[in-house]
Amino acid sequence: MAKEDFYKLLGVEKNASEAEIKKSYRKMAMKYHPDRNKEKPQAAEKKFKQIKEAYEILSDAQKRSAYDQFGHAGVDNSMGGGPGGFGGGGAEGFGDIFGDVFGDIFGGGGGGGGRQRSNVQRGADLRYNLELTLEEAVAGTEAKIRVPVLATCGECSGSGAKKGSKPVTCSTCQGHGQVRMQQGFFSVQQACPTCHGTGQQIKDPCRKCHGQGRVQENKTLSVKVPQGVDTGDRIRLGGEGEAGAHGGPAGDLYVQVQVKDHAIFTRDGANLYCEVPISFPAACLGGDLEVPTLNGKVKLKIPAETQTGKLFRLRGKGVKPVRGGSIGDLMCRVQIETPVRLTKDQKALIEKFRESLSSGGKHHSPQEHSWVNGVKSFFDKLTG
Repeated sequence: MAKEDFYKLLGVEKNASEAEIKKSYRKMAMKYHPDRNKEKPQAAEKKFKQIKEAYEILSDAQKRSAYDQFGHAGVDNSMGGGPGGFGGGGAEGFGDIFGDVFGDIFGGGGGGGGRQRSNVQRGADLRYNLELTLEEAVAGTEAKIRVPVLATCGECSGSGAKKGSKPVTCSTCQGHGQVRMQQGFFSVQQACPTCHGTGQQIKDPCRKCHGQGRVQENKTLSVKVPQGVDTGDRIRLGGEGEAGAHGGPAGDLYVQVQVKDHAIFTRDGANLYCEVPISFPAACLGGDLEVPTLNGKVKLKIPAETQTGKLFRLRGKGVKPVRGGSIGDLMCRVQIETPVRLTKDQKALIEKFRESLSSGGKHHSPQEHSWVNGVKSFFDKLTG
């Protein structure tokens, strides 16, 4: 019985590209798989094998050329092993084709144990929490840190093999890094249990790293902290993370900044804030007051009749942002301190002072009188 044309079997034109042939092959293989045609499994199996045979010829440039020139006669000798090139095993044939259809998912190619996997791996990134004082964060500093890392073993230079020896090709997967598990119609590739996907075995491991190629070490590094950093900022040190496996590149180290609370100042972006207590006489009469900044003391002029909560701005006494921009300001909020532990004479003076204020009415306490009037109006509305 004459064989059906391979191009017709796959539903493609004779000038179809390799990608078009592969795409059509996958579609046809899924369509005629016996698991999807349980009503007519024998017919599906036959069609399945024909599709497999057609793909094996048309996906190989040399075989395709011979087929285009001589037809089936040009490729019959190259197929080998019985009808359709399956070696006579129906279930094995289904396993091979599933390897082709799902090879990209499981990381392997069709019918050959999968592609060889690279065992080179990039090292892991690390994080280090660096605590700074507010002064250090604002001015910038250089900090020494000690970080535990996995470093390349100096004894074996990261190979994992004893000095003078080398890793050998894995005897289980023959260096592919993957093995194929066959279960009925299904063929699934997975990492080789012997070499764990590296494709190599270490027969004589290094005594220092025990075949791992990396050892635990404490690394001392110098971190240049730019001025203006704040809590949550990160400083990246490229290549200072864990060493890569099997010669892979090292990861990065990320230094996470945490600024400690300050006894005097709080920070909000580029601005600093501080609370400044002043005496009752100073609030009434005014005067000069020394206030701290991160660069020393400065004089703050307190005008007469200053109220508690008044905010004074000292320009340029804040923080220069790490990402650029103008220097922030220092905001001083005054808090009037009520005198405590008064003597008998002091209390008498305060009483006389209160009496003198009462004679002046609302002129001396405008906020108090305004508040009292507001409360009175509120209750009048409730009872009206």
